[in-house]
Amino acid sequence: MADNKKPSPHGWIILDKPHGLGSTQAVGAVKRNLRDGGYTKTKVGHGGTLDPLAEGVLPIALGEATKLAGRMLDASKIYDFTLRFGEETETLDTQGDVTLTSDVHPSIEEIRAVLPQFTGPVEQVPPAYSALKVGGKRAYDLARAGQVVELKTRAVTIHSLAITSELENGRDITLTAHVSKGTYIRSLARDIAHALGSCGHVTYLRRTKAGPFVQSNAISLDKLNEVSSGAPLKDLLLPLEAGLDDIPALHLNQTDAQAVREGRVLSELPQPSGLYCGMLDNVPVALLQITDGSTKVVRGFNLPDVAE
Repeated sequence: MADNKKPSPHGWIILDKPHGLGSTQAVGAVKRNLRDGGYTKTKVGHGGTLDPLAEGVLPIALGEATKLAGRMLDASKIYDFTLRFGEETETLDTQGDVTLTSDVHPSIEEIRAVLPQFTGPVEQVPPAYSALKVGGKRAYDLARAGQVVELKTRAVTIHSLAITSELENGRDITLTAHVSKGTYIRSLARDIAHALGSCGHVTYLRRTKAGPFVQSNAISLDKLNEVSSGAPLKDLLLPLEAGLDDIPALHLNQTDAQAVREGRVLSELPQPSGLYCGMLDNVPVALLQITDGSTKVVRGFNLPDVAE
């Protein structure tokens, strides 16, 4: 019997992850739609965990793009979040029980005045309810079992932090934060509230940017589900190189592309030292590090229509 499956796709689906869906479940949804849509079994991974209670931009890598998922994990992100003053919960969001209360509800002027303390390099303690491992076990599993979880302070960078709404109900404020990898917005909200002599937790969290991907790139879960009914995937799929928009292209001819695929060194190149995406026509061949005119393959891509 002939195999009528569609070829394995390569590139990015940017999902506008809905509230309540975990990142692993989102990857599962992509796999299911590809399978039901008749595609060959495809490797799928996400470019940065987004909590079930958070929503927004979740880059999902398909095929050869999964080789870039690690770069996406290291990329900076932008979040909108609402901080509610007066109650702190065990999870630092709406899912946990209230563990601390305060009658202090700061004014918008007081909030604005404290934000510079949380801009630039900062130290923060991750939430006890997080996926970090302590003694080989997830912190949230230990916390749910009633154990005291002590996590080490970590250095992160808050590139920018701004108020984006009026103070609502006298205790809710929405902010936008552009942060480095490893930053916990729940911890940031907790620390802002403490600095103001109050306490608080996150009631709303949305990621609006992850690396090069923004909200306008994102599709809904309903749109993704149309793939299983035969909707063309090409209308939803961004190319692999969309995850490399900050890396200059190095255009290769057929001979040089073949050499790169075989791991051979190209030399006497005029380009400055740095990281490049080697391209044959419009097809990525490899990430290449150029040092003093010579190349080293950082990551090769096995895409169709590349030099044979």
